[in-house]
Amino acid sequence: MKIAILSRNANLYSTARLVEAAEKRGHEAVVIDHLKCSLIGEHNNPRIMYNAEELVGIDAVIPRIGASVTFYGTAVVRQFEMKNTFVVNSSIAITRSRDKLRSLQIFSRHDIGIPKSIFSNQPKDVPALINELGGTPIVIKLLEGTQGIGVILAETEKAAKSVVEAFHGLKANMLLQEFIEEAGGADIRAFVVEGKVVGAMKRQGAEGEFRSNLHQGGTAEALRLTAEQRALALAAAKAMGLNMCGVDMIESKRGPLVLEVNSSPGLEGIEAATGKDIAGSVIAYIEKHAVKGLKSDKVGA
Repeated sequence: MKIAILSRNANLYSTARLVEAAEKRGHEAVVIDHLKCSLIGEHNNPRIMYNAEELVGIDAVIPRIGASVTFYGTAVVRQFEMKNTFVVNSSIAITRSRDKLRSLQIFSRHDIGIPKSIFSNQPKDVPALINELGGTPIVIKLLEGTQGIGVILAETEKAAKSVVEAFHGLKANMLLQEFIEEAGGADIRAFVVEGKVVGAMKRQGAEGEFRSNLHQGGTAEALRLTAEQRALALAAAKAMGLNMCGVDMIESKRGPLVLEVNSSPGLEGIEAATGKDIAGSVIAYIEKHAVKGLKSDKVGA
């Protein structure tokens, strides 16, 4: 098979590992910068141009779409879908996962445990909203933030009001969320492929840091999930419609809660922590479901 990995940097660990895993299993892997793709729409003939040449012969696509280019990246994924090319994660599922508010609304509807969260556009209501969350400290998150960036712990009502007013002044959308103190600055990442957890790790924030993201100096170790944690991770992935994803959870007094689901989860941290071939699991999933040589993939042949 010819597998396309949509990534803006072929040297990134996750991209390079997917290429390595595909080639190890006898496939051809190509890295395509989705921002260099041009999409052509015409009657019954959706096409993709890449570096001024028509892109044909792709049997499967692994989207690695950065949060800052979600709109363009998912448009490229959607064009592959129009060509009936197998994609690991659909464009709608990726778009859904990138919207933190929409994700929480979906989780709430599917009876999936989440930290209590509030979306509001009224800075003057902050005292009442903090009371609704059970008092300070509270967590304030930018809806567009990634890798722990744009996540702030407000220790007091005054601090929370200042942050909310600042974000509001910048016309930035934000969530107010209860602070789960008992988590101790740690969270859990479960890597899900085709309805199975293929690896899990516990991430611990650096000393004095409530965010556990590895990009923020956190550390990671392999973790054997409890039955409750595993069931929650799989339910969250299913609710989002993602075939491959990283489900981030946090432990609380009322059990595990889902923080978010990442449609382009990094491989470096979890492969290092678990020693497992996560990239190989993704390729094995493609082998099981992709159909080689789809008629619509031979446009122009």
